[in-house]
Amino acid sequence: MSERLARLAQEIKKEVSSILATEVKDPRLGMISITDVEVARDLAVAKIYFSQLGDEEERARTLEGLERAKGFIRTELAKRLRRVRHTPEIVFLFDPSLEHGTKMDAILKTLQITKEDGVSNEQPGTDRPVPPRS
Repeated sequence: MSERLARLAQEIKKEVSSILATEVKDPRLGMISITDVEVARDLAVAKIYFSQLGDEEERARTLEGLERAKGFIRTELAKRLRRVRHTPEIVFLFDPSLEHGTKMDAILKTLQITKEDGVSNEQPGTDRPVPPRS
């Protein structure tokens, strides 16, 4: 990604986060975080990745709220972005990295607890750990 696109992506991330926090009053949009933005080379599309803890149903409601607010968000972006003639179309996508990180953290904690309890996490006769069971 070019430096210009990277700067624009960061600016969009900052502004969309601000718009969602202060301007959009949709109850479907709970605690969400904008995690990343990818802007197409031709500046036609901006993929905005969001993260949220919760189940599939909550995620679906949030995505519905974001889709409903998309026009307003794009209009506000057009007012706030400098050096851009054409405001890119917005596509919202769920970013599972926060959820994945939470699961990994839980796994690591269980491994640490079993080690503290004196339960060996190594295969007999080797120095290699036994993979965790799912």
